[in-house]
Amino acid sequence: MHNNALQKRESRPYIPALMTAATTGLSAQNQPADVPFPHRHLLGIQDLSPDEITYLLDLSNKYAEHNRARGPKFDLMRDKTLINLFFEDSTRTRTSFELAGMRLGADVINIAVANSSIKKGETIVDTAMTLNAMHADALVVRHSNAGAVKLLSEKVNCAVINAGDGSHEHPTQALLDALTIRRHKGSLQGLLVALCGDVAHSRVARSNIYLLQTMGARVRVIAPPTLIPAAMERLGVEVFHDMRAGLEGCDIVMMLRLQRERMEGSFVPSVHEYFQFYGLDYDKLQHAKPDALIMHPGPMNRGVEIDSDVADDLDRSLIREQVEMGVAVRMACLDVLTRERLVATP
Repeated sequence: MHNNALQKRESRPYIPALMTAATTGLSAQNQPADVPFPHRHLLGIQDLSPDEITYLLDLSNKYAEHNRARGPKFDLMRDKTLINLFFEDSTRTRTSFELAGMRLGADVINIAVANSSIKKGETIVDTAMTLNAMHADALVVRHSNAGAVKLLSEKVNCAVINAGDGSHEHPTQALLDALTIRRHKGSLQGLLVALCGDVAHSRVARSNIYLLQTMGARVRVIAPPTLIPAAMERLGVEVFHDMRAGLEGCDIVMMLRLQRERMEGSFVPSVHEYFQFYGLDYDKLQHAKPDALIMHPGPMNRGVEIDSDVADDLDRSLIREQVEMGVAVRMACLDVLTRERLVATP
């Protein structure tokens, strides 16, 4: 350390993994704390720059290759604790974060909200105080209310990752979708991506819109008028209500789950009619580019948002690969957010 620039370490020590430099291409000792990812938390995509997104995708891709090669576990998070706090039910996201933490060497704790003090009336602020007493290093939170994760991040002393808050954002889903696309198309720049279905209730749609546009892609949203938020055009997307017209010339077709649990009232006449007009089948898919790829964040409602034959198309469907890339992306996010940070003091 330079004598004229005293520095102190944050309370969370960084334990470099034996394989970090070789496998991820990073040198922990030579990596400045504020470059290339200066954020304390990952709460959304909207505030990330193209360089920051690219950095996370590049690192995620290296973890993906390591996982495919069935490489050994890392010790980047050895002696560190990851807590998964899910106020909403989740299978793939929670399991993905759990597996990511374990592959980085972390101790992983899953808090079942249904059986916790939170269910008994404890406030989110009191929950934060409890979590602080546990000295966790990373906290992954899913909550039904938009903004709840941000509030929690302001009260805890560890890195917080938003695993979905209401209809607001789901940043790691957008990152894994982008990584999946990039591995097949090479770049996001100039691609035409269609987001089809329940845009109104989808945090996945919002995060993907922010990321795709930041990285130079064009975005279309395709849905009935009842499932598109007012003033959607202000986000710079193209809005279509006709599925076939909206899919013309698209490189990527991303279906969205019909989130009936978030609907108050009737947004679609029936699931049968919804599939007839907005479910993806080969008849509608032929209007996209011949090499257009198919995606879905899951869980899928077969026969509602997507036809089973299309979903299982080995040549065009990336749905299974999205799940695989989810682990790699979450490894990258946990890695970056739990590293040692050098904080300058006067």
